[in-house]
Formats: sequence, structure tokens, C-alpha cells
Amino acid sequence: MAKKLSPVMNRYIESVASIHQTPQAYEPVFTPRELVQATLPHSNPGDDLPTWSRRNGNYVLGIQPGWNYDKDESFGYPYGTIPRLLIYWIATEVLRKKQRRLELGDTLNGFMDKVGLSPETGGGKRSDAKRLREQMDRLFHARITFQFSAEMQQVRYRNRLDMQVAPKTQVWWSERQPDQQVMFGSWIELGDEFYQAIMECSVPIDMRALRALKKSPLALDLYAWATFRAVAATRKGRMQKVPWKALAQQFGSDYARPRDFKIKARAQLKKIQLVYPDLNLEEQDDYLIIRPSLPAIPEKVK
Repeated sequence: MAKKLSPVMNRYIESVASIHQTPQAYEPVFTPRELVQATLPHSNPGDDLPTWSRRNGNYVLGIQPGWNYDKDESFGYPYGTIPRLLIYWIATEVLRKKQRRLELGDTLNGFMDKVGLSPETGGGKRSDAKRLREQMDRLFHARITFQFSAEMQQVRYRNRLDMQVAPKTQVWWSERQPDQQVMFGSWIELGDEFYQAIMECSVPIDMRALRALKKSPLALDLYAWATFRAVAATRKGRMQKVPWKALAQQFGSDYARPRDFKIKARAQLKKIQLVYPDLNLEEQDDYLIIRPSLPAIPEKVK
């Protein structure tokens, strides 16, 4: 008797089949370029840390968690897949509507569906509803810094951007009754710096691929990165070599040893090549090669 496939595997197979059979039926969503160059934590760094950072060459992403004045404790860091799904939804809404204030909808279940989560996981501690509310608090209260620094002709250059994703929020939902409609609408208002970062340069990706990869924050990050680098290789008309060591620094600070990251990344890249069949990627022992490739989403889409 054949073993029954899990819901996760069924969604993955459905997404892969859709992409291969109808490549033109893409569902474009977006993420700011800055969060492709360096990404949020994959796992919880620990809520007692005063700051957390990830480095990509001369580029650094730093995060300071917000403070919960009701409980007199840190909200903690945004981490895992849910903040990434939130940012994809936010960036896509911003580019469609060209406004900082975004309506979240009348019910928690309705918003969960918008960002690609499932209302069917119940109301327990590990439910999508519970985790979504927690990660919204973590993401919207955090202060995020993008910093680039370099030496140019013996002059130290530094470019820094501090921002909050959503310094103004109003959320009325009930986790115990996620289908309940409330009298007042729920909304967020983006910080101007985050809004401008989205408007100035966002990377288009295919929501069908995100549905297939959403159980792994590393897979989501590598997919967005691969689409970004493939477009860059195509524009320049030449391949790009990316050392595994550099990739581990960019995405793998949550891994104790670089080889552990490499094992995980190679497994996720195989999945990514199935949901991005036009990606021209080759693995070598010391580096990855990305050659000019057809984009996952046509560049004219925005």
C-alpha cells in the first residue's frame, strides 16, 4: 500500500507541477532588495540579546528588538518563515497601492490566507494564528538597520539606514475566534524609510514557489537570492561565481559549522531548481556558478 503524502509534500508537488505546466501563470510578489542581500534570523537568536546582526561583505543588517511595556520585557526578534511571508505581502501591497497605510482585513483567518498561512492549524500554541500574532509583534516593533561601509581612496565611506517596518498599528483580531469580525478595521502604517526601500528597489518572486518552500526560511532566502543573482548575471551577460564561504556568511550564521550550512543549502537548492526550472545554476566544491537565466518573473512586472 502506498504511503500517504503529507499536506506539505502535496502542496510542494502541486506548486512544482503548476510552475512546469503553466510557467506563464506566475503570481508575482515582492521583497525589498536589502532583505535579499542580508536576511532575518532563521531561528530565534534568544530574546535576551540586545542586538543581532548578519553580514554580507561590506553590508550589514542589524536588528534591535522592541520593548513590550505591558509585560516589561522584550518582544524578541522576528525569525523563521512568518516574518518573511509578512514582508512579501507588505511589499506587494505597497507596490500595488502606492501607500504606507495597509488594511489587514476584518478577520485573523482572512489575513492568514493572504500571507499564505493556514487557518486549519487550530488555536493552540503552535498554530499559525498564534505564531502569526507573535511574529507580527516581533517584526513591527523591531528597529532594523541597513549599513554599508567601504574604504575608497583612503576615505572611510559609510551609508546607514535605520527604520521600523510599521511604527503605527491597530489590530483587533481574536486568536480564540479567528473568524470573528470586529467593529473596527485592523491596519498597519509603514515607516517612511521602509516604504521608500520597497518603492526604490524590490525583487519580484513567484508566490507559487513560496508556497512550496515556505516551511524553510533558508529555502525562502536562497530562492529570492537566486532570482536576484540570475537577473544580475543576465544583465551583465556573464556568469557569477559565489564562494560557499561567502554564502555561508550571508545566510548561515545560524549554523555552528560552515559544512552544516553547505549540506542544508545544497538540499534546499535542489528544491529551488524544481520551482525555478530556468535557473542556470551549477554547484562546485568551493563555489556556486549562476549563469544568465530566464527570470522567475518577467522584469516588466511591478
